Amino acid sequence: MAEPGVQSVERALDLLEILAEVGGDAGLSELSEQSGLPLPTIHRLMRTLVARGYARRLPSRRYALGARMMRLGEAAGRQLGAGARRHLARVARELGETANLAMLDGEMAVYVAQAASSHSMRMFTEVGRRVHLHSTGVGKALLGELPDSAARDIATRAGLAPATDRTITDIDTLLAALAEVRERGYAVDDGEQEIGVRCFAVVVPGAPVPTALSVSGPAARVSFEFGERAVPLLHEVARQVAAELSGS
Repeated sequence: MAEPGVQSVERALDLLEILAEVGGDAGLSELSEQSGLPLPTIHRLMRTLVARGYARRLPSRRYALGARMMRLGEAAGRQLGAGARRHLARVARELGETANLAMLDGEMAVYVAQAASSHSMRMFTEVGRRVHLHSTGVGKALLGELPDSAARDIATRAGLAPATDRTITDIDTLLAALAEVRERGYAVDDGEQEIGVRCFAVVVPGAPVPTALSVSGPAARVSFEFGERAVPLLHEVARQVAAELSGS
């Protein structure tokens, strides 16, 4: 059995994770239902989290994540990205195209690190940029790790807005594409996020936060033959990134 102080920390972290998972705000009763904790305990823990800036109490008396969580998230993202950057540099060096690392952030993916291609015509994605899951290689790789029910829920909440005329905009088509991702072990963005750009992506196995690694570039260079060479390297580097992120 956990010590009282440790137990309080675990419970407070559980509440923060619930607030992150609901993607907005939650009331005491919802937090109690999802955490299994009694209302007085939740009220006490949330009062402390609000006082420290990790949660906010809204005028509706519901709770949401606080601004201080952004500071922690940004710092963690920078540190994780810095640790993985040398592995991304290897992908960019050996394949000649831009490598990216992205993490699941609610109903979207956020890029946390990048190693750029040496080509003058290359892909550039700003670190910190959030992108939809259904239209990107990293996003589909992340969704492919989830059961269909969870992927459907995320897609329904986030919507399937078209970025190009090749973007998947139908739930059933998306689920069929995710079945292919699981079967072959990688995802492809074939001009679905940006016209003329192709991307191959794989998940980082066992990462503490769902994470995906990708390589992308102009479709003229990043062909499907290129993908046959790229995917094995992505899997190898993803395992190295996993070890980096887990601290092993």
